[in-house]
Amino acid sequence: MHKSTSPKRKSFRLFAIASAALLAVGSAGALIAGVTPATAASLANHADTQIAVFMVPLTILLVAILYEAARIALRGNLPVEAPARRAAGRYWSPDRGEG
Repeated sequence: MHKSTSPKRKSFRLFAIASAALLAVGSAGALIAGVTPATAASLANHADTQIAVFMVPLTILLVAILYEAARIALRGNLPVEAPARRAAGRYWSPDRGEG
């Protein structure tokens, strides 16, 4: 089996470790602050919280899409399309009889 040493693979591993550490620190912080599932559930009954839970990820997604569109648009000319692939040769022709 081939082992990948590409920088993309290593950066993903670093991202995964950092995300797991951030999740652990956030969970520990919530437990120390006294946030329990019961208090979180009572907080989720408020309309402002429900709107924020829906709108914040949606806004982040919209900003990410706009960023990518601007990055592609400002990059310059789009690459030239690859020429169309030539159709593969067929081994059957009407001149050849069934054999």
